[in-house]
Amino acid sequence: MFSFVNMKNNVLKNLFSNQSYEQVKFTDITGRYITNSHLEQVFNEFKNDFEISIPGKSVLGKPIYQFKAGTGNIKVLAWSQMHGNESTTTKAVFDLLNSFKLISNENSISGILENCTLTLIPILNPDGAEAYTRVNANSIDLNRDLQELNQPESKLLKEVYDDLKPDFCLNLHDQRTIFSAGSRPKSAILSFLTPSMDEQRSIDDYRKRSMSIIAGMAEDLSSDLSGNIGRYDDAFNINCAGDTFQNLSTPTILFEAGHFPGDYEREITRKMVYKALISCLYRISKENIDLVDYKKYFELPQNQKLFNDLIIRKAMINGDVRDVAIQFKEVLKNGKIEFVPMIEKILPEINKYAHQEINADRKLLKLSDDSEITENVIVNKIILNDEELEVKYG
Repeated sequence: MFSFVNMKNNVLKNLFSNQSYEQVKFTDITGRYITNSHLEQVFNEFKNDFEISIPGKSVLGKPIYQFKAGTGNIKVLAWSQMHGNESTTTKAVFDLLNSFKLISNENSISGILENCTLTLIPILNPDGAEAYTRVNANSIDLNRDLQELNQPESKLLKEVYDDLKPDFCLNLHDQRTIFSAGSRPKSAILSFLTPSMDEQRSIDDYRKRSMSIIAGMAEDLSSDLSGNIGRYDDAFNINCAGDTFQNLSTPTILFEAGHFPGDYEREITRKMVYKALISCLYRISKENIDLVDYKKYFELPQNQKLFNDLIIRKAMINGDVRDVAIQFKEVLKNGKIEFVPMIEKILPEINKYAHQEINADRKLLKLSDDSEITENVIVNKIILNDEELEVKYG
């Protein structure tokens, strides 16, 4: 165990209450579509509170903002929206900045700010954020470009890293609704990873530090997310940011914000990421990370792809009983993200879990327009024995 776990739990008790989170949540910005226009709103809110700079620009010339907070000797580099359509952790970063502004006298917050200097890049891929795509404007996955450094955004991240020489890196992402925490019917609401440092997935003291911090975060969040915290696969890929920095002996932690049941806007998950960030940073700030129990990291169940958004069980289709798996596709429309239901699989039996289930009980399944029920078609409404049902998220 960490030598300071009991002290930390006491210190964070009030901060982790619902009332305290609502006090620091940056409520002006919600939802899944987060772009530089939102970041400029954050800039205006915090321009007198933090050191804010623009270390570079995107392919299309959009500014990439950098925030600095704290005055301590421990240097932490964190970046979000490396993939433009992964915005939950960005919202949590806004909340983190707001807590630094509003409750800097709270013990855990003051400990972070006094002992750490944080460099935060809330949106590394502003072009991808604007288009709501994983890739940048050149259709390149920035998280596969940390060796070639062909793209201005990934080159900027490496330059910031080289200049800062951080003691820790936090790589902030979203994961899809398909992930379970292990083989059980438990959605992976949060997942963590300490990336591998080489092909052999060697474990040195630098990896042990990040593993120990992740184990501590999981403990801190256990009452909120019992069984819903997963461990991401650590297959080595030197082209990825986390693997690159871990290979350079910088303890690196990957955050993956996942699906809380019914929370497709990821506002509850946002809160969990905020709590995880506070837990992580406070543990880093104490400097006395005990590596003895780093193996507890491996007790976290590894992510598996065992969920669909919706499964209709035992529906009668063309005289046969079938299961129908539906997955919501995220589509940008008029500045908002719509969740469009599409049939993914039609099988005699689908051996997956579902965030929502409908037991058709062998009733006749039809589409509202009488079109053929087949894979890869949109199904906004279905008809079960003449009863019309709307297919929607939440």
